[in-house]
Amino acid sequence: MTTDYVTVSAKIPRRLKELLDRYGIKPGPIIRRALEEEVRKYVLSELEEKIKDISKRTSHISDEEIASLIREDREGR
Repeated sequence: MTTDYVTVSAKIPRRLKELLDRYGIKPGPIIRRALEEEVRKYVLSELEEKIKDISKRTSHISDEEIASLIREDREGR
């Protein structure tokens, strides 16, 4: 399995770049982690909204009925 990569660039203050160089910090992994974490926040937020919506739409169904429907589905397989 091959992962495709694209280049994302950002302008940073010259002083920050000098400090990165001075301390031998490679920005790529840090930027990658920060972007992954930011996307993860948005994905989780979106999932939470979907869960809330589903919960509102199914709140009228009793636990017993849900269990019964699951049982019927499992037995039908």
